[in-house]
Amino acid sequence: MLKKLLAILMAAAMLTLGPGCTANSPASAGQGGGSQAAAGGKIGVSMPTQSLQRWNQDGSNMKAQLEAAGYTVDLQYAGDNDIPTQVSQIENMISGGCSVLVIAAINGSSLTEVLKTAKDKSIPVIAYDRLILNSDAVTYYATFDNYKVGTIQGEFIRDRLNLENAPGPFNIELFTGSPDDNNVNFFFGGAMSVLQPYIDSGKLVVLSGQTTLAQCATQNWSTEESQKRMENLIAANNYGPSNVKLDAVLSSNDSVANGITNALLGAGFSKDNFPLLTGQDCDKPSVKNMLAGVQSMSIFKDTRTLASKVVEMVNAIMRGDPVSVNDTETYDNGTGVIPSFLCDPVFATVENYKELLIDSGYYTEADLS
Repeated sequence: MLKKLLAILMAAAMLTLGPGCTANSPASAGQGGGSQAAAGGKIGVSMPTQSLQRWNQDGSNMKAQLEAAGYTVDLQYAGDNDIPTQVSQIENMISGGCSVLVIAAINGSSLTEVLKTAKDKSIPVIAYDRLILNSDAVTYYATFDNYKVGTIQGEFIRDRLNLENAPGPFNIELFTGSPDDNNVNFFFGGAMSVLQPYIDSGKLVVLSGQTTLAQCATQNWSTEESQKRMENLIAANNYGPSNVKLDAVLSSNDSVANGITNALLGAGFSKDNFPLLTGQDCDKPSVKNMLAGVQSMSIFKDTRTLASKVVEMVNAIMRGDPVSVNDTETYDNGTGVIPSFLCDPVFATVENYKELLIDSGYYTEADLS
């Protein structure tokens, strides 16, 4: 019931949006705007970890573009998703004279106290790709359309299995990310808005019976944890190339998909009998897995695009100009709806990866060899 309600609410909200990465409506610059010039000033950028490729790219893209715009950048990574480290780093950014904070939170609910100080000092906070919860210090949110990420993944499975026409049934297992990441509600909700009707009708069968977000969650988006769970599902349900057929696995991102891939390869699956497997971020190992025929797709979220939008937001805040957003209805962090800028995701497969990833300069051929 909760999934269906989320799907209905999100669908209604999406109808109010313009195209991703297009500013449809301005919002006030809010706290800390003043009349400062765009060039100059110190910007704090807090990233959750360096252990995942995507956060390294987000951080480096953000730093490069902010410095090109004339700012000094204090870029910090919180070890390997260590919450006390992130809190301490943000405290230092606040006391160190940062004019704006850009934060990708490890845990959406862990920053309430430290951000009270930011609000007291009138320092605007931009939540980056993960919504910061239960804090009225959050001024803006910049992300990709996370519900659309999920629907794209669900639609990919629907279309590749031809669920509208094929008789089925088809066996599927479901994986999403860390329960302390607010984005999983949108990733999983979007995917299940597409897949749930087929599960209800029996066209899709989840032999494990694990269909709730809590049952499908992967703490810290861990490759190791997803591998362990997939190994357990293989053993419990007798999945295998010469045993029970597994037709598809929904995975909300690439680090989780990599663990699933490891488990399936270890159980004897090959590119000739690999289930459909989704992902997100187009991390290099997953793109290589796509080229090897053992991952079917990955959502491409161009961090250069998101970084450029955040730089635009920072510039507007520092000038005291209105900040352009394109969603003022969807993302409630517990203290109210946060004005947001949503960029459109697309998906990569072996058919289009070269155009999306190589021709655009995101990767070189050598990166994927």
